[in-house]
Amino acid sequence: MATAEKAVKISGTAVPRLPAIANQVTERVYGWRRKAATGAVGALALAMGYGVVFGHNGLTAFEHKRQEAKALQRQMQLLESENERLQGHVGRLQNDPGAIEHQAREELHYTRAGEVIYTLPATPNTAPKPTANQ
Repeated sequence: MATAEKAVKISGTAVPRLPAIANQVTERVYGWRRKAATGAVGALALAMGYGVVFGHNGLTAFEHKRQEAKALQRQMQLLESENERLQGHVGRLQNDPGAIEHQAREELHYTRAGEVIYTLPATPNTAPKPTANQ
């Protein structure tokens, strides 16, 4: 028999020697440690994956920021076009006497001598509303 397989007979039954038992226990403990370590690494990988997708700077936050940046870009383009339009209007008011006259007539209701301005109501009421007594 090999030394690891030698057994001592006590009251008719074979009892393995202490080194053989120690080797079996050590192998089981190492097996459990490997399984626990594998499980811990798997849990850590899942936690990190969750953080990458749903975390503070994760993919969902990145997508939200990207949509926000697109919306701000559109708003900026609208404001730039409005700014260009207003700059053109200011340029006309500074250089064109006809534009100044038109603006004064529109906003201040200025007239030339002998002109009459007729102002119409914004929402004409053509028919009176019926009351409950009629």
